[in-house]
Amino acid sequence: MTTTGSKDQVLIFDTTLRDGEQSPGASMTLEEKLQVAELLDDMGVDIIEAGFPIASNGDFESVREIAKRSKRSVIAGLARAIHADIDRCGEAVRFAERGRIHTFVSTSPIHLKYQMNKTEDEVLAIISDTVARARNLIDDVEWSAMDATRTPIEYLCRTVEAAIKAGATTINLPDTVGYSTPDEYRDMFAQIRNRVPNADKAIFSVHCHNDLGLAVANSLAGVAGGARQIECTINGLGERAGNAALEEIVMAIRTRSDIYPYGCNVEPKFLTRASKLVSAVSNFPVQYNKAIVGKNAFAHESGIHQDGMLKNAETYEIMRPEDVGVKATSLVMGKHSGRHAFKDKLKELGYELGDNALQEAFRRFKDLADRKKNVYDEDIEALVEDEISTSGEGAKVIALTVIAGTGGPQKAILTMDINGRHETREATGDGPVDATFKAIRAICPHNATLSLYQVHAVTEGTDAQAEVSVRLEANGRIATGKGADTDTLVASARAYVAAMNRLNLRQQSSNPGALKAS
Repeated sequence: MTTTGSKDQVLIFDTTLRDGEQSPGASMTLEEKLQVAELLDDMGVDIIEAGFPIASNGDFESVREIAKRSKRSVIAGLARAIHADIDRCGEAVRFAERGRIHTFVSTSPIHLKYQMNKTEDEVLAIISDTVARARNLIDDVEWSAMDATRTPIEYLCRTVEAAIKAGATTINLPDTVGYSTPDEYRDMFAQIRNRVPNADKAIFSVHCHNDLGLAVANSLAGVAGGARQIECTINGLGERAGNAALEEIVMAIRTRSDIYPYGCNVEPKFLTRASKLVSAVSNFPVQYNKAIVGKNAFAHESGIHQDGMLKNAETYEIMRPEDVGVKATSLVMGKHSGRHAFKDKLKELGYELGDNALQEAFRRFKDLADRKKNVYDEDIEALVEDEISTSGEGAKVIALTVIAGTGGPQKAILTMDINGRHETREATGDGPVDATFKAIRAICPHNATLSLYQVHAVTEGTDAQAEVSVRLEANGRIATGKGADTDTLVASARAYVAAMNRLNLRQQSSNPGALKAS
């Protein structure tokens, strides 16, 4: 068992780029994955699960490029208990300084009957064969018993023993469907470690889903039962209700060391920055009251709370905001602010933009400051996230004029940049938003359907920015885009185009030109 000083070391295994990306609409480009992986490496994550190499050529390239660039983290790839999967995974991670093959197979009765159509003995043979194949390719092999928490303990013991005997160095017992409770999960690990003869030859791992809102609690309970690796994601991103949130686990260990006396390599000052990056590239907003990284996590409005905070911050805060990368004070931004102050404000909020993106974001900020009496942090966050969402290759909104009212059909006149050339179309519709979206489709014909259109004001007041979310679906794929502007229709157009661009990028490999502009 790895130790740090007198404390047992808990390894943090981040699966944002694999399990997190499986959230519908959360797919990331190669460049976005590289950005996230670099930050995870910098912040001290022990193992980065970079993807599922057999899933697509894009996933294979992502895992391989992340493996090539890794500095400290172990780079893992996921593989089903299939020879082709394991071989492809081994090929992708072999470039890493330290690589890992993570293979899995179902073990619960319901999965064996309805998903695999296999007997218990057949699955045991599969485990021995595929884990041994992975171990022949690489020294670091993790094996997972999918749906472990709904697997009878006697059979689970047999599968774990077989996996370790075949060469697995890490054993993951996931709560795949978020079914377990903390007491049950802790006891499962304690029993397995006591009953399996070769259990001391492997590190045990937890992987919890949040279907009942217990993912973090279960993860920490698993550690209490003897696990020493926690699998989690930034912002709890993941399928269905998500995974255990990395930031909550790290700060629970750090804040309650009296209850959780474990070492952890993750540097918490990176947590807010990582949260904002993952939210931006995945287009999944962080709820305001999200623990650790939410907008309101260190905000106080109640007069009683404010009075206590002024006297002693510990009256209402159990963590210091600066420990997770949030500054206690903020600059007041307005139209007289310069570029240097704007850049400092972005850094304070957790953003670091390239020169071109910074220049464009600053230009938009100055325009916004001319239109709004007060520019709040939330306005700047919305502006920058919109800039991130709409930057890069693809179509762009250049100009929009809308004619609306009770006197006739609503009309939108739209100009867009398509691969360096400007095209203008006009369209009528049932309302100004419908007309705007029809104008976009006139310039960029496509087969996607609109499944979500959502508007909310970023701040209070009639001059507040509108933040619009648009979700498009085509051929079983989903993409979400965001747009922000004081003009709701402009924000709507930008959000729609951002979603269209992302959907186009993800469809090129399987259906070239499916959403290409005409």
